Amino acid sequence: MGRVYGNGKGMASSALPYRRKPPTWVKMKTEDVCDHICKLAKKGLAPSQIGVTLRDSFGIPQVRSVTGNKILRILKANGLAPTLPEDMYFLIKKAVAIRKHLDKNRKDKDSKFRLILVESRIHR
Repeated sequence: MGRVYGNGKGMASSALPYRRKPPTWVKMKTEDVCDHICKLAKKGLAPSQIGVTLRDSFGIPQVRSVTGNKILRILKANGLAPTLPEDMYFLIKKAVAIRKHLDKNRKDKDSKFRLILVESRIHR
């Protein structure tokens, strides 16, 4: 079976560790992680970008294992959650970009078809 919204056909994906406790080498406290999340959200980063930044810059593998809450729940508790869900925002952004392309290139039938697919995902 293939993926619904992608080209991949494999069943391989990254798996979360079975243990729910943070690794022993993570030294940051829960409050520090929450503060970093709030600072990054105030800069305008999306929740997935916050997770990537924490992983790459601060060495936090999973926010949920350290804090007990997911990034979006921490943002909601502090009143910093985005109004639109992140995946919906990027679908709308993609549809707008395709529409802009179609204004310039009216004969592009493939883009017209792709726009229909993207908009059907938005309305789902």
